Amino acid sequence: MVASRNFFAALSAFFASAAFVAADDANVLDVRAADPCAAIAGKTWAAPRDVRACFAHFPVDPAIKANTIEVVNKTLAFHTSVNYQKRAPAPFTADVHEDVLADLARISHSWYPNEFDLHVDLSRTLKRLNDGHCVYINQCFDSLFLTYLPTPLVFLTDAAGHQSVHIAPEAFDVATAEFKDEVQFWQDALPGSLKGQLASLSGAKVLAINGLNPLIAVDENAKITGSFQGLGTRQNSFFASYNSASTGWTYLLGNFAQQSLPLNDDATLTIQRVNSSRIETITLPYRSRISSSAVKWTDAKSFHQNNCVAIDGTNGEDLYADGSSEKRRAVFENPANKFRQAPIPDPSVARKHHLNVILDSAPQQNVVLPPELVPKDPLAGSSGVAQFHLLDDGMTGVLALGSFSAASFDLLSQSLLTGLQNLKKQGATQLVVDVSNNGGGFICVAHWLHRIIVGPKSTTEPQAGLDTEARAGPLAQLIVKKIIAGADPSGELLYNPINWKSANNTPFPENFDWLDPAVKKVINGRQDAFSQRLGDECQPFGDTPPAEGLFDPKKVAIVSNGRCASSCSLFSITMAKEEGSKTVVYGGRKGVQQQYCGTVGGQSTDFSTIDTEVKTAQLKNHTLAPPDFVTNSVQGITWRLGFGIDDPAQPEEWQDHPADVNLPLTADIVNNPIAIWTQVAKTVL
Repeated sequence: MVASRNFFAALSAFFASAAFVAADDANVLDVRAADPCAAIAGKTWAAPRDVRACFAHFPVDPAIKANTIEVVNKTLAFHTSVNYQKRAPAPFTADVHEDVLADLARISHSWYPNEFDLHVDLSRTLKRLNDGHCVYINQCFDSLFLTYLPTPLVFLTDAAGHQSVHIAPEAFDVATAEFKDEVQFWQDALPGSLKGQLASLSGAKVLAINGLNPLIAVDENAKITGSFQGLGTRQNSFFASYNSASTGWTYLLGNFAQQSLPLNDDATLTIQRVNSSRIETITLPYRSRISSSAVKWTDAKSFHQNNCVAIDGTNGEDLYADGSSEKRRAVFENPANKFRQAPIPDPSVARKHHLNVILDSAPQQNVVLPPELVPKDPLAGSSGVAQFHLLDDGMTGVLALGSFSAASFDLLSQSLLTGLQNLKKQGATQLVVDVSNNGGGFICVAHWLHRIIVGPKSTTEPQAGLDTEARAGPLAQLIVKKIIAGADPSGELLYNPINWKSANNTPFPENFDWLDPAVKKVINGRQDAFSQRLGDECQPFGDTPPAEGLFDPKKVAIVSNGRCASSCSLFSITMAKEEGSKTVVYGGRKGVQQQYCGTVGGQSTDFSTIDTEVKTAQLKNHTLAPPDFVTNSVQGITWRLGFGIDDPAQPEEWQDHPADVNLPLTADIVNNPIAIWTQVAKTVL
């Protein structure tokens, strides 16, 4: 079938199709230069159709296809959630029902006209898990070019309670700051008297996208964006938002205005501009911008060789390949780090302090939040992702925490303690914790923050986190046996028993086989096997926590747009369910339950890390071991799965996390952190 040339036209047909590149794209080569990759070589900006023509230039190599599917399939043997995700329990049964193993078999037997079509099907198959830990990314295609519009959207509620989609009030300011070299292209693309009047679109009400109710586009995007179980959270990803990043306050354009694949050529918007009764229709072209990490090329051959083939770090390493008992000091950077939605520390720090972070096919961007929206005068203790403020009421402290990781574990932990102590000295008696777009980070920082806020009590000592389990497949069991036999003398590997504790917080001895016997389970009709329950590996903490809690947890409000994942979820869940802290999600559609977090997991990792475990254990030639990727690919997984607070027998991942308050976004507070915090302080705390 011929797919629509536009992301939002003929939506249902487009999303149902496995062939996402239109047949007429094959004819593009007849009217363009014979080498479509040469046509975009050296360009900063290009039309999406031209990028797509390059991507679709390469026929599927059966051997490469088989390799990719085998690596993904065998890596999923370590993913704890495969069988749960075949049909997730309520309340997420309608959201998560992907039999990924069956779909991999389907893809294996399906024909594709080119590598790009194959990639889109494989990528979206994994995204249907709605699990930001379990994502397939190919750097040949994903975000090699990011595709943009200058009109990010927001979802606003008016004084009468009516909700509607709008072009963000700050859209033009964002576009002129981020796209200085391309704004004129969009100015010139506007029709008639609107030509050159891009600024006048800011704040406009959007009545239709490609002739359809804009909420249809929101819902169709929610079907393919992945990352979170909750429908409301996936709907919210369509819209612009903000984050306290390591580089400062950043602006997220949302899935309408920023896309990781060049699938859309333009969008037709029916709008009503601010202070106008006139209904106007405009068509704006998407534009694709080359990534700074793309390796230059001159033609199709060099494009593919430079960007599509496995690189250093794609695959794992034997940590003791030189035969010594000392771990090799130099290891390649893991390419998955580029796509992790959190600052990534040095590999040695990451192995010492475990991470729980979502992946996304679009790396974090440094689009700047407009200066007029940036909170001013952060207090002492503020550093990188952690920013502290005291509101004008003199009693509401704010911790804006954009991530649970940073370059230094110790500095982030100390910053959180210093900042909260300073807020208390300044007179704060209640606390807003803004975790908007917090993709996770250090597991133990999440537990540390819980502990220092609420103090020592049964919910924070001897552990402040959840019990977890790892999957105990045959290859994982063999890795543990090899480690016990001496394969990891420096204690570097995830499967080394010295890294873990039992559920009663007793450390495992170095010769303990913690996967044998495996705990047998039947999940959605399939046999599965897991480790015994693991306790919290974080405590005692490296630093001494305060003897008393810094804030009454019932006077704490955790605020976000729902996009709080991984270690952020671990923190939010324990604070909400165990301590009674309030949870607030701003934005979102009436009638759709907003989840205050998602993609809980317990610990995330990726193929390259698992491959290092396999190679170091000298098991690479085992029939169950995944081969090396031959493509420039990343495969993420959930390695440990946390178990519930309300129902400890089941994973916390698919238990309900409804926000206590859904705060409507109005034109005066949207993407304005101080205004949102002030509203929460007045109405929630």
